[in-house]
Parts: sequence; structure tokens; C-alpha cells
Amino acid sequence: MSSYPTVLRSVLTALACAAAAVAGAAEPALELMDLAGKRYAPLAVGGVKPVVLIFVTPYCPSANAFMPEVSRIMSLYGARADFYLVHADPAVKAADAAKQAEMFALTATVLLDPACAVARAAQATVTPEVVVRTAGRTVYQGRINDLYLNRTRKQAEPKSHDLVAALDAILAGRPVANPVTKAIGCSIPQPD
Repeated sequence: MSSYPTVLRSVLTALACAAAAVAGAAEPALELMDLAGKRYAPLAVGGVKPVVLIFVTPYCPSANAFMPEVSRIMSLYGARADFYLVHADPAVKAADAAKQAEMFALTATVLLDPACAVARAAQATVTPEVVVRTAGRTVYQGRINDLYLNRTRKQAEPKSHDLVAALDAILAGRPVANPVTKAIGCSIPQPD
């Protein structure tokens, strides 16, 4: 037969464990809808494949300038990474996002982030900007390549293919040599 102090100690231990579990619980995953209305939590996706979030808008000339390169990268790495095009702009219409994906033959899941919640959580500030995550953490963030030297000046050809280098390193099990680069493009709005 159990004594009163032993039962009390067991109850207090159980309550302490429950409180610790609640205190340590993760915030609910931020969900976005794709063009068909299906919900995704792109920051919570985890698995063996890297998750590539590409923040874009059909209304940004620099983002559109990168779409052929994004399409090429998706065709090379699509079987080994999960790609999401995240439209972080309350002004983006679903029809325009769909047209951009179709026009550039982009095979990624297209997500609408009108409140810019995922963009804020990922600390993305411009389009195009890439966030690559593995095991629930960001391992690369920044530019696709160095085509743009600043907002109005670009090179004839990029010299540094940052996203490709990051994906190659991740898929080979190596750390990314340059995990943060500066993306240049159109500012992501900051809705209230």
C-alpha cells in the first residue's frame, strides 16, 4: 500500500512533467494555402529532403529575371529537394501567381502568404530570396546567384551560384560554405 507522501510526490512529478511539456511546446505551424486551397506549413516540413522556400512575386522585375534560373534549378534538384514558391505580398492575386508559374514552367508548390507571416518568420525581406531548411532549421538564406550587383545593376552572367552550391553541400552531407548571402530585389511588404 502506498503512503500519502509517495502518492503526493508522484502526482507532483506528473504535474511538473505536464507543465514542462506545455511550456516547451512549439508554436503552431504557420500555414499557407496553395492555389487550389490546400494548406501547407512550409517552415514545419521536415524529412530527408531539404526544403527550399523561394520568396517571389510576379510584380517584381528582378524576381521575374530569376525565374528561368529557378526553373532550371528545380529541374536539376526537384527529386532531391522540396520546392515552394512563396508569394509574400498581400497584393498578389492567385491568378497572377499561377500565370507566373505556368509562364516559367515552375514545378514547385505555389503558396500565397498575404499576411507575410512565413516571410517574417523566415526573416525574408526581398524577392527573390531563398531560405533552405533541413531538420527544421535554416541552413542557407540569401540570393539565388550574384546576377544583380545592386537593385538597378546586373552582370552579364553570374559568377557565384549560391543556391546550387548550398544544395550541393547539403545533399553531400557537408555544411554550407556561405550560409548567408545578401539577396537583392524588391522589398517584401510589412503589413500591419
